[in-house]
Amino acid sequence: MRAWLQLALIAALAFGLTVGARAEREPVLKQVDLPHSYYWRELYIPQLTTGPSSVAFEPDGKTLIYSMGGSLWRQAIGSEEATELTHPRAACDYQPDVSPDGRSVLFTRYDGTGLELWRLDLASGREQRLTSGGAVNVEPRISPDGKRIAWVSTTGTGHFNLFVADLGPGGLTNSRPLLGERQSKIARYYYSTFDHALNPSWTPDGKRILYVTNDEVAWGTGDIWSVAVDDPADRRRILSEETSWSARPEMSPDGKQVLFASYHGRQWRQLWLTTPEGAAALPLTFGEFDLSSARWSPDGERIAYISNESGNTSLAVRDYYGGQTLQVIPKSRRFKSPQARLVIDIRDEHGTSVPARVAVIGSDGRAIASANGWMHADDGFNRKLQAAEMHYFHCPGRCVLEAPAGKTTVWVQRGFRYLPWQESVELKAGFEKLLSARLELNDLPTAFGKFRSADLHVHMNYGGAYRNTPANLTAQAQSEDLDAVYNLIVNKEERIPDIGIPVGCDPASTPGTLVMHSQEFHTSYWGHLGLLGLSDHVLTPDFSAYRHTALASPYPYNGKVSDLAHAQGALVGYVHPYDWVIDPAKEKSLSNELPADVINNKVDYIEIVGFSDHKSTANIWYRLLNLGFRIPAGAGTDAMANYASLRGPVGMNRVFLETGGELNPEALEAALKAGRTFASNGPMLGFELEGKRPGGTVVSHGPGVMHYRVALRSPVSVDHLELVQNGKVVKTFTLSGDRRKSDFEGELKISEGGWIVLRAWNDDSDPQVLDLYPYATTSPIYLELPGGAPRAPADALYFSAWLDRVIADAESRTDFRNDRERSETLSYLRDAKNRFEALAK
Repeated sequence: MRAWLQLALIAALAFGLTVGARAEREPVLKQVDLPHSYYWRELYIPQLTTGPSSVAFEPDGKTLIYSMGGSLWRQAIGSEEATELTHPRAACDYQPDVSPDGRSVLFTRYDGTGLELWRLDLASGREQRLTSGGAVNVEPRISPDGKRIAWVSTTGTGHFNLFVADLGPGGLTNSRPLLGERQSKIARYYYSTFDHALNPSWTPDGKRILYVTNDEVAWGTGDIWSVAVDDPADRRRILSEETSWSARPEMSPDGKQVLFASYHGRQWRQLWLTTPEGAAALPLTFGEFDLSSARWSPDGERIAYISNESGNTSLAVRDYYGGQTLQVIPKSRRFKSPQARLVIDIRDEHGTSVPARVAVIGSDGRAIASANGWMHADDGFNRKLQAAEMHYFHCPGRCVLEAPAGKTTVWVQRGFRYLPWQESVELKAGFEKLLSARLELNDLPTAFGKFRSADLHVHMNYGGAYRNTPANLTAQAQSEDLDAVYNLIVNKEERIPDIGIPVGCDPASTPGTLVMHSQEFHTSYWGHLGLLGLSDHVLTPDFSAYRHTALASPYPYNGKVSDLAHAQGALVGYVHPYDWVIDPAKEKSLSNELPADVINNKVDYIEIVGFSDHKSTANIWYRLLNLGFRIPAGAGTDAMANYASLRGPVGMNRVFLETGGELNPEALEAALKAGRTFASNGPMLGFELEGKRPGGTVVSHGPGVMHYRVALRSPVSVDHLELVQNGKVVKTFTLSGDRRKSDFEGELKISEGGWIVLRAWNDDSDPQVLDLYPYATTSPIYLELPGGAPRAPADALYFSAWLDRVIADAESRTDFRNDRERSETLSYLRDAKNRFEALAK
């Protein structure tokens, strides 16, 4: 067995992987039946962070119990020492709530499958499981008399519903949903048609529960309500405004105020106050950062909360009057088990210290990061290969971790040009261990070009646990061996977190790493657009077709948005396009505008590798190429770079641009526009045909044999390497050995014009690629032969039928602002349809 394979198998077992199984990647918490898991999971479900994530006061008001690093901790206010209360094996504890008598703590525990409620007896340390069944049970709150609890559960429905139960020494009894299922009639996009109930807390008299629900609310997670526990028909709306999963209203101990988190009229979430009668809300705190999970002290004189002001999460206590704030920092930690210190030193092939992505699993089966590292979790995993999702952090080259004594496994990855590195070490309690990681380069030969890598689709801040900055985004890119990041400024419903940053290249950029601020135009009706290289300003409003809002009109359509972006010198691309191959006759609804924009020369690139199914997107791309449209392959992760739970790290999906080695916005965008690219989530591709590279054109006087050269370099094994001409596989290469490095040269018979690409792909997911499956494709090399490319009438009719559906849907809209908007939009679409019909003749 080769050494690399031995290490891979060792790491697989240490990270909870099962060797030899084949299955598909699935979302974390797949039992939740709601759309857009990448939002609710980060914005609502507790996540593993190295800093505090939730907090509760003890009854004396002098001591806090909080979640941090997957454990519950106890710390007196004003003290610098924290004591670990829980430390489950291969699981993490969150969201503590202390009983009124101070004897026990309720919390939720995540084990990679579901979240269950538990109770901790503070005197004995005994733990008691309160729920079972593998559902998602979160936000436990104990009633003021200690006899009942309220919480949110997906039990029985897969939806977030409010539950209550009686709480006694034996556990929970009389557990039941308080409100039951309800479906709203209003159209929604980001949310289920089923209403949810979130963020419960008790009124001081124990008679009512405050919560957030979205009854007939289209955008946001809904309004603040209260309900009588013993008469659920007695429901009252307290405050109506847009919320986003974490308003967490809590009534003051005297029952006169309601504290909650809000971003209304701002870009960042702060603490606000209203009254039980719903008086106009007023802000209590201010700042360009997020505060969350706020709790009143028992006497109502102080408020504890979680902040991301410093970037990572932190815990503070603030005086209600005067606002004096005390940071609660655990400078000294008393762990439940013996600890060791692990120092990781990462170096490249020259022995130079380099940053990288690091995953560490301790002897307790839990993920570990450096004390101030941002822990990130994958958004899915293959359940036959892994027990839980991968957690990782970015190490600046040398990092120090506190870890339980015993066997510890470390996995280091740095972009695509280096092979993954894995090793297991034995840590001895009370001692320090230095682990040196030497990375092996596996780069493409420079004979295929001098490439620069870029992620065309990143959101620096998007409402997540952390507060990101251009300097930190630069560091994230450097850890992923990524040369350039396009931060696409965009709204998350009402707010636009990065709107205050000017478009263009950020001053935090370095000679080897660029951060460029651009825009994603949000219209889930026509399809999202990437606008790269805006020279003056962000287009506002930055979305259209948001039903049931003042911006409900589907105007401007994407063709008009493209014109506005092109006027600023930007490139326009369709981002995260398709999760399946579109069948115009069978789609429930179809309003995506791509075909119309392509035939009108509005589209400069498509994210072939992105937050979508790569093969499905390529299938549609091939049809456009068959009709003669020269559209380059782009790539973008759609990474929410301030999330603790996100889709991939920055650069997971990236485009390699042949710039001759130059690194500046002009060179990158010129290469993208010209199609001198390949897009990938791992495999790197080199391709030449008759001396021409992707983006180039081979001109021949007739059919004949053409010489090709092909190179594959990949951090993971590749199943398939193919040449595709005009949508058909014309050459399959046989890969051998570890299938991570191959070179081929030969002759290919070319009998017709058109286009040809090189692609690599796998049948199944790979734990080392945090995506659906490994995939890469070059942009086309174009072929000009006498007689031209073969006609593709079926493809033309496909897009004509597609636009029939789009036109019908647009015609049914009644929310255009005026007849001009409506007629201009429909004329654009009808003209495009007619031109596709002409191509079919």
